[in-house]
Amino acid sequence: MTIKDEKLQQLLGQVVVEMGAAANGPLITLGDKLGLYKALGESGHLSASELADKTGTALRYVQEWLAAQAASGYVEYDSDKHQFFMTPEQVAVFGDSNSPVFMTGAFYVIASLYHDEPKMLEAFKTGEGVSWGDHHTCLFCGTEKFFSPSYSGNLINNWIPALDGVSEKLTQGAKVADIGCGHAASTLIMAKAFPNSHFIGIDYHQESIDYAQARAEEAGLDNIEFKVATAKNYTDKNFDLITYFDCLHDMGDPVGACAHAKQALKSDGSCMIVEPFAKDSIKDNLNPVGRAFYAFSTQLCVPCSMNQEVGLALGAQAGLSRLTETIKAGGFSYCEKAAETPFNLILEVKA
Repeated sequence: MTIKDEKLQQLLGQVVVEMGAAANGPLITLGDKLGLYKALGESGHLSASELADKTGTALRYVQEWLAAQAASGYVEYDSDKHQFFMTPEQVAVFGDSNSPVFMTGAFYVIASLYHDEPKMLEAFKTGEGVSWGDHHTCLFCGTEKFFSPSYSGNLINNWIPALDGVSEKLTQGAKVADIGCGHAASTLIMAKAFPNSHFIGIDYHQESIDYAQARAEEAGLDNIEFKVATAKNYTDKNFDLITYFDCLHDMGDPVGACAHAKQALKSDGSCMIVEPFAKDSIKDNLNPVGRAFYAFSTQLCVPCSMNQEVGLALGAQAGLSRLTETIKAGGFSYCEKAAETPFNLILEVKA
């Protein structure tokens, strides 16, 4: 086998880029936790000393952090004035938690992957799964932090209106189940937007339900409740809408989950199933978005499914065709794409 030098150098260059990205991951979460991005984004041009003063942090660390961020292209450096600043685009991604493209949450999730590498080593050897609740706690806050901006920016204004008659039902007053609600980012958004409707957040992870309940109480919402149950054993019925946000593919038995949802819906009810964006074939998913989702899928989605009773393990890149096949196997006759974003497919499902 002959090594071609040009291809070797290209690969080595890519690996160096990856090393920088991996090493900067903790610096992103530190910048978020310490308010460094937020302060810099709100203040315009600042020296390292000024940023350290604003955030109550140590100058020497802030100097090095800023240099790493500038080298990454996450902040800008004015070499004449020895000051740093952020463009509006950089603020949207790193400095504004209300932005629909705020991305720091992903790096909390990534931190959990490194903590849990020994568990994945064992899973690869044995073929056994890893329960969602057995991951490092960075996963739970990171998942909420990553998905919330997209849900806030799209759910009420775009996704629900794309469903036939659902927005009208929710405005008048409907009964809704949010399956796999986790920390309830999606549930809270809907409950705030539609005060006449009643929402039940359902998740099998007790700690997430406890956290969700506390958030609902803090928000003063009286049209929301939470229950610990799986997607196949909750007992409430007569729902107008059942939602699944980025969780159906994580389930061991998504067919059974859909069958249970079908019998829990009213005859004219519907489901909204939000899944990671993917094409139907591996070759069409070999792109930056697919790359990230395949990595998360390998370490989170597939082991979560494999830990459950059937372990169908759809993965985060199942694609529309396989999702539709799975949903219809659960008894639904109608499944169509209602909307999409670069990160999500939004499916409308009816009996």
